[in-house]
Amino acid sequence: MSVRNPANPNHYFLSRSLAPGLVTAADIIEYDLDSNPIGDTRLSYRERFIHGEIYKARPDVMAIVHDHSAAVIPFSVSSVPLRAISHMAAFIGTGVSVFEIRDVDGMTDMLISDPKRGQALAKVLGSYPAVLMRGHGAAIVGATLKEAVGRAYYLDLNARLQEQAMLLGGKVTYFEPEEARKTAPQDGFVRAWDVWKRKAAVK
Repeated sequence: MSVRNPANPNHYFLSRSLAPGLVTAADIIEYDLDSNPIGDTRLSYRERFIHGEIYKARPDVMAIVHDHSAAVIPFSVSSVPLRAISHMAAFIGTGVSVFEIRDVDGMTDMLISDPKRGQALAKVLGSYPAVLMRGHGAAIVGATLKEAVGRAYYLDLNARLQEQAMLLGGKVTYFEPEEARKTAPQDGFVRAWDVWKRKAAVK
């Protein structure tokens, strides 16, 4: 995950290349929007361009989560769209966009490892709150770090619930656009945030 520098919107913060569960405050690196590290020579994530290019394209975005959610990936490779069925995932409205890296660079290693691919991903994200990445995962955005993390959590949960509902074999009732608009504004996941922080601290 990353967060835009609140003191300089042309910079963002992201951990050095490290397993997420091991990251501490000392591992955070500041980057410009071209995803160049500012005065830091430690190894950077190859996919940092996801973050820099989305921040360039979306001034409203203050935080980004990139994950490899196992529940979401099937919807990135299937003709079945991911749609909102849970009230906590109403932010996805009637669906999310899907990024196909083959349309950008043909056969690749599936990684967003340069500005060209990052720009293409940001374009497919458009004004959506999330973009699925075919066979890879997702990039989820928010106006705050809490919102981006909460959306990532509930995007995964909604994918699992939608699969379960579809396996029942009957008609699935999805959120209508107006219903989603009225339901989507939550509390910014403030209550859940304190619990998530405590769980992360225990690990």
